[in-house]
Amino acid sequence: MPRYLISFHDGAMDHIPPEDLPAVGEAARAVARDARAAGAWIFGGGLLRQQAAIVGTDGSVTQGPLPGTKAVLGGFSILELATRDEALHWAGRFAAACRCAQDVREIMYDPDS
Repeated sequence: MPRYLISFHDGAMDHIPPEDLPAVGEAARAVARDARAAGAWIFGGGLLRQQAAIVGTDGSVTQGPLPGTKAVLGGFSILELATRDEALHWAGRFAAACRCAQDVREIMYDPDS
């Protein structure tokens, strides 16, 4: 069955007043609980706003861009669903809960995962 990445960019929730963030978090967790109950949930979560560490092919480590300087993930969910339409449905629920648009992308099939 296909897996889908449902995500939003860092900064997409910056318009939300700090006092509303607990309610937004609970709304997002409620959607995740529903996805678990439906048997669709694989993994997900919000990402801390921080500078990324970039590991090169030679193993060298450099400090990457700070969020806001280029598109980086702010949060994501991975769901296993039968159709893209189902993924769009769940993305709509996450968008409403998180108060921000969600990207939907199918994850390439890997027989070893």
